[in-house]
This record gives sequence, C-alpha cells and structure tokens, in this order.
Amino acid sequence: MTVYLGLGSNVGHREATLRQAIALLARSVRSVRVSPVYESEPVDYTDQPWFLNLVVEAETDMSPTQLLARVARIERELGRVRTIPKGPRTIDIDILFFGDAVVRTARLRIPHARMAERRFVLAPLADLAPDLRHPVTGQTVREMLQAAPPQNLRLHPGA
Repeated sequence: MTVYLGLGSNVGHREATLRQAIALLARSVRSVRVSPVYESEPVDYTDQPWFLNLVVEAETDMSPTQLLARVARIERELGRVRTIPKGPRTIDIDILFFGDAVVRTARLRIPHARMAERRFVLAPLADLAPDLRHPVTGQTVREMLQAAPPQNLRLHPGA
C-alpha cells in the first residue's frame, strides 16, 4: 500500500531529527521518495519556533492502526512530549494518505482531517504527488494547495 507521511520538527536540531525519523521509518516502511524540506511559520499555537516540514512517500504492508502505533513509537524515541496542544515538538509524524482508504476512528483519521488547510503539508506533498486525489473530496493535491489559506512557507536552504 502506498502511504504519504507528513513530518515536522521545530525543537532541537530540526534537520537531524527529520533525518533520524526517516531512518527509523525505513525500518518499518519502504521509503520511495522524500520531498524537499520546507520551513513554515507555526499555525494554531503561534508562540513557538518555525517548523521544518517534509513528506515521505512509502510502501507498507501494515494496517493503518499498525502504522499509527509505529509512528507514535518513533515520535517517542525521538523525544516527543505532548505538553501544549499544537505546541513545540521534536518530531511530528502524521499519516496523510493510506492508499485510497478512508479511516474514521477515535484515534485515527485518514486522510488527515486538516490537511487541506495546511500549506506546510500540501506544498511538499504536491512536490511528490500533485495529481493524487483525495478519496472523499475528489480534489487533487494541487487543487487543495491552490485553495489553501495563506501561510508563510519557503523552501529550506539546501533543500
């Protein structure tokens, strides 16, 4: 199954943390491609450092709930502590798409519930799969990006 994972970091050595997260993910999924890295201002809770964000396209044989458990474990391994909702974090790994599956449980929503509002997710996702269609809305990633609210976002130097 092809999955798309959104990764973000705004605490500590952000670049190194993203590289570590990709390496740890590679133990569980077959990484196909990694987007360029973007730097973005925080949304929701804005009194925090800017984020580095990227998207990983991967293949997995796991179920969505197994993948969720695996990414939660990687977040913990990399020092993620949930103190302030939407607050600073060493790493955040979100399941954006899981094939064309639609999952709605108390713990998991696929496609990611707020993806269409987040340029910091859509820009790197569009670099990998601009024509990928949202299984509920039918919109392409490119269309969602064009319609997304404005946000300060830039390619990270060296990306």
